[in-house]
Amino acid sequence: MSSVGRVVHKRLLLPLSKSLCGHAVVCRQSRSISSSSRCMSIMPAWVIDRYGSNDVLRYTKNASFPVINYPNEVIVKVFAAGLNPIDVSMRGGYGANTLSMKRDPLNIKLSGSEFPLILGRDVSGVIMECGPDVKYFKEGDEVWAAIPPWKQGSLAEFVVLSGNEISLKPKSLSHVEAAAIPYVATTSWSALVNTGGLNKDNCASKRILILGGSGGVGTFATQMLKAWGAHVTVTCSHNAERFVGELGVDHVVDYTAGPAEEALSALEKFDLVLDNVGGDTERWALGLLKPWSGAKYVTLVTPFLQNTDRLGIADGMMQTAATVATKTIKHLVKGVHYRWGFFAPSGPALDEITDMVDAGQVGNQIRFLCFCPHANPNPNLTDVPALIWTKSLYWTDCENSLLHLSPAVASDRKQTVKL
Repeated sequence: MSSVGRVVHKRLLLPLSKSLCGHAVVCRQSRSISSSSRCMSIMPAWVIDRYGSNDVLRYTKNASFPVINYPNEVIVKVFAAGLNPIDVSMRGGYGANTLSMKRDPLNIKLSGSEFPLILGRDVSGVIMECGPDVKYFKEGDEVWAAIPPWKQGSLAEFVVLSGNEISLKPKSLSHVEAAAIPYVATTSWSALVNTGGLNKDNCASKRILILGGSGGVGTFATQMLKAWGAHVTVTCSHNAERFVGELGVDHVVDYTAGPAEEALSALEKFDLVLDNVGGDTERWALGLLKPWSGAKYVTLVTPFLQNTDRLGIADGMMQTAATVATKTIKHLVKGVHYRWGFFAPSGPALDEITDMVDAGQVGNQIRFLCFCPHANPNPNLTDVPALIWTKSLYWTDCENSLLHLSPAVASDRKQTVKL
């Protein structure tokens, strides 16, 4: 099994391009959303039955086969799936209160009704079936999507998505390459376009600062902005300077060489700051913006889900509203705009990103770390946060055994990876 590939940013990548159970290959062609036979009502998937640590992850061949509940939905056969930091957090219960409310707004279902829960926010695959109101896609179309956290994920043989959440996969990418992009791409798009007000027509004269420029969102946002003609400055560690330099950034600040605040303060002020770091950066980052010019600070590190987890939905939302209102007013009187950015699933955004990918404006650069689920059906995700910013994980149905490391990856990461 080849362990070499390219993805656009540093992610955990889990291709499921083959069947994980012997009979599924035979049954797949005749599966129907209305079928009630055992063969047509179950599928292989990785699930969790409760929130917790790595031991809650379980592989099963008996996950419920997804069905179309709304006329604008489609069933997608998964060829490749991506695991994001949000999935690792969700495994431990992060955002459980808010996501449960989103799944069951009337609170009709019993507590724990989300289980067994399938993780995975990225998917690339082929449409198997379309609802009657789906107009722009047909069976057999190759598509990709970023799956909302409140829906069942892509670490399964099939997944149901809204027609508004999917887009035709870039023709220049394989399914494996495509599955590395949607979640960070739509997060970047939401932060920069929806919240930041940027687009390809107004970026040419803009100075943009990305705090945390070597992560998934940072690298994709950099490529988007450079394609639109913006001047981009990023912060990263010394080890990542060469990597972000290859993405075309105009200026790099190494935060390991000294306080980033001091180095950035010496530069010309910015039109927008995208903060992927949070914490102490919020204290000084807004001072780097051009005052009274419409400049915006957009942070993707917000306390919203933590508030609802800790205080409950009602009190958590009130606390969140008070926090964001206070900070917005505090900085507005200083002539700058304070905003929170969030992931937002969007097929139309992916349509735009597809064009950029096929035009060569965003590229793929990451190698794969590979393992076989049959050899080790209970992968340890403890190292995921350390891995996702430096490697990608490639998970496929194969008959080989144990862990496969490409020489480049093995030499680059000397410590043992626990799986």
